[in-house]
Amino acid sequence: MRADRLVATLLFMQTRGRVTAAEVAAELEVSVATARRDLEALSAAGIPVYPQQGRGGGWALVGGARTDLSGLTAGEAQALFLLLGPVATTTPATKSALRKLLRALPQTFRTEAEAAAGAVVVDPARWGERDEQPPQQVTELQAAVVRRRKIRLGYERAGKPSERLVDPWGLVDKDGIWYLVAGTDRGRRTFRVDRITGAQLTDETFSRPEDFDLSEAWSEVVEEVERHRSTLSATVLVPASLLPVLRHQQGRHCVVDTAIPDGRVRVSITAPTPLMIAQQLAGWGTALEVVEPESVRAELARLGAELAERYRPAQ
Repeated sequence: MRADRLVATLLFMQTRGRVTAAEVAAELEVSVATARRDLEALSAAGIPVYPQQGRGGGWALVGGARTDLSGLTAGEAQALFLLLGPVATTTPATKSALRKLLRALPQTFRTEAEAAAGAVVVDPARWGERDEQPPQQVTELQAAVVRRRKIRLGYERAGKPSERLVDPWGLVDKDGIWYLVAGTDRGRRTFRVDRITGAQLTDETFSRPEDFDLSEAWSEVVEEVERHRSTLSATVLVPASLLPVLRHQQGRHCVVDTAIPDGRVRVSITAPTPLMIAQQLAGWGTALEVVEPESVRAELARLGAELAERYRPAQ
């Protein structure tokens, strides 16, 4: 879903007041299904866009035709920019559109709307199993990021609970896994949201560092994590038909090398230890072949022997 298309949809509605999905599709040269999804996304985000039932129905922008967005309330402006922000970081054109839209808001709304636009980054690359629904704390944390309010955070890692006061700088949605990037008394830290046991909003405010950019900060986090997770590489041969499945499962940790004459593809799988690679590949059985290193092959042999022993039929 592109930020410039959402903006264009909203501005088109401001000039028309009431539209149908087909009219939006024709105006923006997209499918009717895409136009309907965009209208539903604007409505779900809290923008005053509502479906109208019956003859002459369609979608209406409550408040009538406007061209400067001045009819939006503060909450609606925040909702709009919270929706647009994550998808407006891909091209200079969409960033420019977002800046122009900000300038169209009343001055009193701009600070929190701008904070909302930079509150969330979306990273589609996988690190593990995807959550189907965002943790319930996401909405509360978004509010804290936008309003620049400190939160008292309860957190549990490796079975050890802790509590700390943090400055919530931004949220990252990494293919359904949410992370909070925050300032602490020990510097910048990253918290996995599903490990947060409590988030209490305080009355104490904070100022985000002037040179802080959420996208750049997240890139640094990813580089550091990848460095720790990719200390060992295994060469694996996989049938070309199974390559998409393996790449989806392994994400960044699967790098395609070359195809070989027998219809298989040579790839590299990375992880910190031979055992971790073996555990990830053991479920593939003989569909994959680990060429090297020998340490990974040995771990696979050990795991296979253990499974064979455990599940050996009773005599």
